[in-house]
Order: sequence, then C-alpha cells, then structure tokens
Amino acid sequence: MLKKKDNFTRRAFIHGTIVTGLGLTLISCKKPADPGPSKSDEPVKPDGNDEPLKITDISIPFIVDVSKGMEFEITGRGFALYDEIMFQPVAGGSQARITVPTTNITANSAVVMLPLELVSARYEIHVKRGAKTSLLGATTFNLVFNANIPNRAGMTVKGTVHAAGVGIANVVVSDGYAVTKTDEHGIYYLPSAKKNNYVFVSIPANYEVANDKSLPLFFNRLNRAEHVVEISDFELTPVNNDNHVVMILGDMHLANRNQDINQFQSGFLADVNNAIQNHKNKGKKVYALTLGDMTWETYWQSNNYGLPDYLQEMNKINAPVFNTMGNHDNNPAVSGDWETADRFRAIIGPTYYSFNIGKVHYVVLDNVEYLNTNNRNYNGTIVADQMAWLRKDLDMITDKSTPIVVAMHIQLFSNPVIDNAGNESRNLRLSNSQELIDVLSAFDTVHIFTGHTHMNYNTRYSPSLMEHNIGAVCATWWWTGRLSDNQICKDGTPGGYEIWEADGRNLKWTYKSIGYDQDYQFRTYDLNNVHLSKDKYAPAYTGTAWNTYAAEYANPNQHNEVLINIWNYDTDWTVEVMEEGVPLPVTRVHTRDPLHIISYSARRLNTNNVPTADFVTAPSAHLFKVKASSPISTLEIKVTDCFGRVYTERMVRPKELEYHMK
Repeated sequence: MLKKKDNFTRRAFIHGTIVTGLGLTLISCKKPADPGPSKSDEPVKPDGNDEPLKITDISIPFIVDVSKGMEFEITGRGFALYDEIMFQPVAGGSQARITVPTTNITANSAVVMLPLELVSARYEIHVKRGAKTSLLGATTFNLVFNANIPNRAGMTVKGTVHAAGVGIANVVVSDGYAVTKTDEHGIYYLPSAKKNNYVFVSIPANYEVANDKSLPLFFNRLNRAEHVVEISDFELTPVNNDNHVVMILGDMHLANRNQDINQFQSGFLADVNNAIQNHKNKGKKVYALTLGDMTWETYWQSNNYGLPDYLQEMNKINAPVFNTMGNHDNNPAVSGDWETADRFRAIIGPTYYSFNIGKVHYVVLDNVEYLNTNNRNYNGTIVADQMAWLRKDLDMITDKSTPIVVAMHIQLFSNPVIDNAGNESRNLRLSNSQELIDVLSAFDTVHIFTGHTHMNYNTRYSPSLMEHNIGAVCATWWWTGRLSDNQICKDGTPGGYEIWEADGRNLKWTYKSIGYDQDYQFRTYDLNNVHLSKDKYAPAYTGTAWNTYAAEYANPNQHNEVLINIWNYDTDWTVEVMEEGVPLPVTRVHTRDPLHIISYSARRLNTNNVPTADFVTAPSAHLFKVKASSPISTLEIKVTDCFGRVYTERMVRPKELEYHMK
C-alpha cells in the first residue's frame, strides 16, 4: 500500500498507484494456531534473544507504480520497533543495496519512505533487526511522473519524459520497433508488442540520464503482459554537453585468461581515466562508447567470466559507458540471433539504440547476426527489423546537417589494400553495407566507428561518410602484453582507443596508445636491422614453418630502407622525410609490421605452439617506405594529420628492432 506524505506535492510527483487488474504476489509463512483476540495493536518489542527473525502474513505487490519520496507499506505481522527495510536489486543490475529505516510500525505493517536512490527495477525486500535479516519477498518498482495519463486504443506503453518537474517535448522514445516523439507535455505513446521487454529514450541534446555506476539508464524494463498498458517514464537532468569527448573503446575480450584483468586494470584503466580527467579539467563532458567483444563467450562457462564480470571492471571507468554488442557477447548456449542476445539484453540493455550528445546524434547498432547453428557461426549484417528501426530513428532528424556517429562491431569496409601504383581499394564487409550507406546518405556528415579486426584503419568513402576501424584495447587478445610486455595489434598499432572530440559541430579524433603520450602516432623501422631469423627470435622452435611467419622479413634487407607505420593514417594525412636536408620519395605500401611478428608469432613458436591463425600479423595499408642513401644517415620524419597537427621523429640510424621500441 502507498501513502502520501503531507509535504509531498502534486507538482513534484503525481501520486503513484498500483495498477488495477494485477494481482498481488503473496508470500506467507504458515499461520500459527489462532491466538484468540489481539491483546494490543502494538508492534513486537525487540527482546535481544536469539530467536529467528520471523514475519508472517506478508503481502507485497508484484509490480507497483511509485514515486520517490512516497511511503510504501508492507503488510505483515511481527515487525518490531526500529526494524529497517533493505531493498536489494535482483541480479541483472549493479545498483547497491539500499537500507532505510521504518517510519511507522504497527502490529500488521511496516512503512518506509522510498529512497531517492531507487530506480525502476526489481528488488528483493528484506527486514533487518540488529544483525538479523529475513527475506520478505520481491517487487518491481516502476517510478512514475504522472499516473493519470489517459489510455489510447492500441497503445500498450505510455509515459512522460521530464526534467525538474516539467515534461520535455519532442523527445524520441522507442521499443526497438516503433518510434515516436513526446508531445508538448512530454507524454508519449507506443503500440508495443513488448518483444524486447524494454523501452528506451533517445537522450536529447544537453540532457543526461542517471547512471547505474557505469551504465547510463536510458532504458526501462517492461514488466507487464503484452496487452496490459504500462507506464514507463524517463527523468532527465539538464547539462551543457555541446563541448564533449567520447572515449571509443574497441575489443576488450575480457575472459580471465592471459593475465588480461591485470593488464586491463594496470594499463588501460589507468590510461583512460587519466585521459578522462584531463578533458574534464578543461570543462568538457566526457563519455565512453564500446565497440563490442567486451567479453569472450567461449570462456563464459569454462572461466566463469562473462558480462556481469565485465561490468564490474567497467564500473571503474570515470565516465558513463554506452555499450555496443559484438559477436563474442552472444550467448553460446542457445541458437538464433534474437535468442542469443538474451544475456546482453538482461545484463547490459538494448542491443541497438540512439542518443544525442550536444549537436551530434549517436546510433549504436548490432550488426552481428549470431546464428550459433554450427560452432558459434554468425553473419555480418544488420537484420531487417533493426534496419527498419534505423530508418525511423533517422527520419526523426529533420536537420540533415546534424553530424551522425554510428557505432557497430563488424566493419563496414574491409581492410584496404594498395596496388603497385599506390591505389587504395577495399570491399564492402557487411552483406548489406550498401543499404546502410544508402540509409545514411541523406546526412552531410557521417562517421562510423567499428572494431572486430584488432587493427586500425580509416576509410574515406565519400566527402560525407568516413569509417574509423579502431584498434583493440586488448591488442592481440592480450597475448603480446603477456609474452612480450607490449601491447601490439595485428597491424602493429599499439593497443589503445580513439578519443573523439566534438565542440558543437566541429569534430576531431585522435588515436590514443595505452601508456604513451597522445602525440605518439607512428613507429619507424630501420629495415637494415629487421632480419627475423629463427636463431635470434625463436631458437627453441623445432618446426619448419618459420619463414611463413617471418614472411617478407625472413631474409636480410640491406637496401637502406626505412619503414614507417602510421596507424591512424587516412588519405588526408601527409608524410615527409628529409635526409640531410634532401627530401626522400615516400611510398605507401601494403605489408606487415615486424614488431608484431616477433611479439606474438615468434614467441608462440619459441614454445613450439602454433600461433592462432586469426591472431597472426596481418598486412595493412598504413605503412610507408623510404630509401636512404646511407645505412647511418639520420632522417627527419614529419607526419601531418588531417587537422594540421604535426608529429615528428629524428630517426638516428642504425636503429635496432626491440620489443619496447618507439
């Protein structure tokens, strides 16, 4: 039962009600023998004995619409003076347990004031008396702003988007299928079939939602049957986030193996939190956005490490984290694309959604059709229902000059290649890449962020569309960090993340290598000293495949060539090399990074293990060669990015190939 405090005004919250037509979940202990007429209407007095804490005749509603600050009555016999009530979130969230004192105790009930920390979620309710506790039951609290919104035919979900006691107009709300906007009072209606069992708000510009530790609470669970109308509200907080930063985080593959947790905590977490604080100190709002494969479903069971454990680590990031689903974040115990996303939906939230920060519209997509009909097989595609939702979401944006950022796991374009004439080419990676391009073509500025490859490359498809395939936080699945004490992706990119900056519609991005300054943007090799011999790098290897892995570096190269790996290069960058004041011709090449070969494949071969095929060094197109006139000349290397920022190195040669080289 709900009560209203005398000082609780209608302006702050409209009185919450228990939805009619819903029964109560009754949790009752066996009644004692009839005690006869009650001697008093007083509560039990705590006597300090060791008798178990026992409450009988308990009645708790299964679902209840409430407002923060309202009184909540639990019916039951046996409550005592000074009892406390504990609200424990049911598994699936990471909210902390909330303990509140009782405000009134009778022989038949206990009353508490609902705490301000309460969110819309399911809670176990416990009574606490001294050191003793007892489970009373559970209920789903649904926080409501206005319980008196009239029903509409065919509409099964309704609610209000509000801030500071006022409804907000023109806010987009969706269940992943239907998409609508709030009216002038902040009220919305959805004809939802409740398939996803949630509804989400596309957070409007210059507002934020509350966070459950690292998780932004932009969605609410739906708890009632498909045909039953329910209220789902969203409370927002006004902020100024026109000038903001997003940390774009590629594959993490946390699985409690390869010393990954230690590397994650001591390397990545320390680095990203330092970057976050630096930007906060400049007065910017900071967020984070993952690109999928945060976990590794192969090890969910065998290593007892999955999505809940990932959340525990991400709660240590000092910014709200929006999540994207990857192929390795699907449930391997079931089959079917919708079915295998069940754990992600239950623990993380929606698998696709949108939100706005400042002047930028962000869209998160799940472009993995995870079938799991044959050993975790999947397709790279955006399924029809999701593509239909995307069209509706983008149709809500009338200003087509609005910058659009799309985050998804599998890349839109394949890793580009370079022919002998220096021309770049690439293929479409998704089965419906072109359809996605067409859907986005109405907008002037589109940036797509992807992961999956454990490489780093940029593709300028057109003046309006650019893909950023971001290097992995885990680099080579944490292997090079464990084996060689460095973090190197398959293309030689240091393990790291992208820092995305938006000041209004002025956009800027930088790849941040973990453990290095932000201006560390390339690495140079003196190829005269890059001869990858088995005797030097894998002396214990007894097999015959060394040259296959050493590839183009299996034989000595004494041609005075220098290789430059510029991991965040795109075609608007320039590369200049001077030798004693004379410019050298620079040639873009498609080749392998030698540091990665010795950091992963050679280390594995040296213990006579076969390097995992997906983890071995891959050719990439962000490498450049120059030919010097001497093996000992010093080169001045200047790299200028697309924003005019200049990065330099004075390369003193000879330069040795080393595991910790820059």
